[in-house]
Amino acid sequence: MQNIKGTMYHIDGDIYEGEWLNNKANGEGKFIHKGIIYEGQWKNDKQNGHGKESWKDGSYYEDDFVNGKKEGKGKFVWADGSSYEGDFKDNTFNGKGKYIWENKREYIGDWVNGKMEGKGVFTWPDGRRFEGNYVNDKKEGYGEYLKECGKMGYKMEKGKYMTLKKINLKKEYGRKEKGFNGLINSKCKYFIVYIFVFF
Repeated sequence: MQNIKGTMYHIDGDIYEGEWLNNKANGEGKFIHKGIIYEGQWKNDKQNGHGKESWKDGSYYEDDFVNGKKEGKGKFVWADGSSYEGDFKDNTFNGKGKYIWENKREYIGDWVNGKMEGKGVFTWPDGRRFEGNYVNDKKEGYGEYLKECGKMGYKMEKGKYMTLKKINLKKEYGRKEKGFNGLINSKCKYFIVYIFVFF
């Protein structure tokens, strides 16, 4: 049976415009609900496949939907400019993903139920970087805190300072002074590395 096209106006003001099959949204369609707009693929009245969901404030989610939920690969961008790109399951971050905050802080790593959990790398705009383990959005277990070109203190209520070492970039990386994601400038010879165990 071939899909037909049409528009349905709901009594509550919702509007669906697109393809139909067996009296249900199937195929490509656009749905408007209280200013929230979804444009993309449908299966049996549910978002399924590739699509984009947009909000009045400019926020949007784009990519995979399964059975009416954000699931698979996707990108969510908020009105303030922060964003998440990676794996989704059951409408939230689950798996591998990259989150960028409005102030350009960045986390790349594992997520469980919308929170940082597992291995990850957190970077700051000034070049600082933490690489280690997270549980429930907090640093827990082994981790390394790196500061470009210099020594600086680091405080954490539940952190235990373990060791401090210098990495000689020329010895470890030869002349490749753009290691560590390009955070090292041409005048920098050392990284200060703080190793912690959080508990």
